[in-house]
Amino acid sequence: MSVTLDRTIIQQMPKVLLHDHLDGGLRPQTVIELAREQKKSLPTEDPAELADWFFRGANRGSLSEYLEGFGVTCGLMQDENSLRRVARELIEDLHADGVVYTEVRFAPMLHTGEGLNYEQVMTAVIEGLREGAASTGMTWGLIVCALRNMSPEISLQMAELAVAFRNRGAVGFDLAGDEMGHPPKAHLDAFHYCQRENFNITIHAGEAFGKASIWQALQYCGAHRIGHCTRLAEDMMIENGVITRMGTLAAYVRDRRIPLEICLSSNVHTGAVPDLASHPFMAYFVGQFRVTLNTDNRLMSRTSMTEEYLIAHQVFGLGAPDLEKLAVNAMKSAFISHDERIRLIYDEVKSGYGRLRERGLI
Repeated sequence: MSVTLDRTIIQQMPKVLLHDHLDGGLRPQTVIELAREQKKSLPTEDPAELADWFFRGANRGSLSEYLEGFGVTCGLMQDENSLRRVARELIEDLHADGVVYTEVRFAPMLHTGEGLNYEQVMTAVIEGLREGAASTGMTWGLIVCALRNMSPEISLQMAELAVAFRNRGAVGFDLAGDEMGHPPKAHLDAFHYCQRENFNITIHAGEAFGKASIWQALQYCGAHRIGHCTRLAEDMMIENGVITRMGTLAAYVRDRRIPLEICLSSNVHTGAVPDLASHPFMAYFVGQFRVTLNTDNRLMSRTSMTEEYLIAHQVFGLGAPDLEKLAVNAMKSAFISHDERIRLIYDEVKSGYGRLRERGLI
């Protein structure tokens, strides 16, 4: 690494974000204002203290405990205006952080508690994303999530909903939630429906459960990308940060260029890894896996794409060319058309890095 990068320079770098949850990235001030409007109580109405409260609640080394804060955010996202606002602000915040393309994901069935139907929920979120894009010029796609702990029938409904909105911005289907005791193959009908409809699939796997979760996601469910995938390291020998031997699953993932949606900060907070130094991210990167870098939940993990890139630079020693590769990897792996991916790689990512080089910043 020849150049030390600071936060200001990294923020200017074009970034591509594939794994970011709508209900995990609210602004603390927005949480406060929505709670006031809806007459719902919060532990505090000070934005900084509230941000600390969410972070403390998430940073307990347990995925199930990490997910508890979503009860608060989802509880405030039960009407069209709130959904539209949160979606619009997501685009604005990511654009300010240097993100040129994002795929935001959420579970529509979690937003019907006060009378909205699925179509109203989807329409409100898409309107908000479009409003944000209109003011920033940013490009986005929407991923619909099902949850492992809910019935397979609901998962099928979510898959059908995603496909129904494919011409309005929905680009993929995901299975999220606590992995323990909830194998992805229990939701096969949803995945088979997506396959029959030529639709994109990503699955949270290998975060709170071992490599069997990743294997099921790929070989039973047909995932095109894997969310987190930290436990793939169980299928390889890593010595001094270098992979010296791989099992058949790890080789399959690498050789078929299956994208890995890595979320460094979140993986520490959920206990997927004990600390950043223990994360297999760098072994994957050096080992030529298709690695992407993501935020997961910006509010809960108190992070941003700039922060995740800064971690990659400061902890793992990645320089500007490496960070550019992460962005290109992610753009190659996006669930949009090939032509659009190529356009964004050259018009946004590579040209943006080129301008930074011309200015002597990287």
